[in-house]
Amino acid sequence: MKLTYYGQSTIEIVTDGKTLLFDPFITPNELAKNIDVNSLKPDYILVSHGHGDHVADLVTVQKNSGAKVICIAEIAGWLGKQGITNVHGMNIGGGFNFEFGRVKMVNAVHSSALPDGSNGGNPAGFVLSSEGKKIYFAGDTALTYDMKLLEDENLDWALLPIGDNYTMGADDAIKAAAFINCKNIIGIHYDSFPVIKIDKEEVAGKFIHAGLNLKLPAIGESIEL
Repeated sequence: MKLTYYGQSTIEIVTDGKTLLFDPFITPNELAKNIDVNSLKPDYILVSHGHGDHVADLVTVQKNSGAKVICIAEIAGWLGKQGITNVHGMNIGGGFNFEFGRVKMVNAVHSSALPDGSNGGNPAGFVLSSEGKKIYFAGDTALTYDMKLLEDENLDWALLPIGDNYTMGADDAIKAAAFINCKNIIGIHYDSFPVIKIDKEEVAGKFIHAGLNLKLPAIGESIEL
């Protein structure tokens, strides 16, 4: 299973012969200017919520690739109005078996509206089960005690926001890692805007002190999970 980071919360995971892309936000992100969004041809796109820094390239990537979009029901309806019908709508607490594995949609504490002001439904995270591993993509979320519900999931990796201001910062992400009982963390949702710029050395030190394995891959970098 291979993960590639494209900045902000945009993650690609290749698993069981399928390519999954989470929260496509590349074109407006100056930090990801060297990434060609038209080269991305996922089989599936998973969308955590409707904010522009998570869906900016959603329609473009879907139309280029024909990918199936996995998202909350309200975003599925919004996509339908734009002529995108290859969509699998879900809701919080539900799971579904896809050809690459199982996806469960879990709670996130945030807000959600689409760029045109349409109702984005509830924000969400995902638990992906594939190739005998479990990956938690938290999306944009505050620290919430609901994360304790994932404690016995035996998560292999967790992608947690660490940029603060709009989401959890590093300190709350460390608490979240304890709640979910996962030591392997990949940081997301940081550095793209001035208010979420982090001191990477300071943040890394905090995670090391907490006994956690934090990865902050460079944009375009891939790691094996």
